[in-house]
Amino acid sequence: MALKITLKPGEKIIVGGAVIKNGKTGANFLVENNVPFLRQKDIMTEKEANTPCRRIYLAIQLMYIDGGNLAAHHNTYWNLVRDLIKAAPSTLAFVDRISDLILNNQYYQALKFAKKLTGYEEEAIRHVRSSAGNL
Repeated sequence: MALKITLKPGEKIIVGGAVIKNGKTGANFLVENNVPFLRQKDIMTEKEANTPCRRIYLAIQLMYIDGGNLAAHHNTYWNLVRDLIKAAPSTLAFVDRISDLILNNQYYQALKFAKKLTGYEEEAIRHVRSSAGNL
């Protein structure tokens, strides 16, 4: 079954490792085979991966769209999560779920769950900043 994708003007998407940028008008197209794709709102750049959990998200994103370098991306992921769990044991439930998905080659689902992890991290940072402001 084909997947219909509608792009907004100027929106980017990654399809099978290729970055595609839409022109000045909206566009519709169908993806008729099974290929990794990410919409712009789900794409993280290296520059944006500026926290531990965001770097984990980026590693999973690369697993999903760059299967040719899967071993290197896995290695990066496992090193990052080891360090994260040492620094923030409260993330273990997230990491367990994400790791299970990765071990079952469900990279897109792992990416979606990693987005929840980055949200958890952002909330923790806001809480620490708020608490520090009250000292």
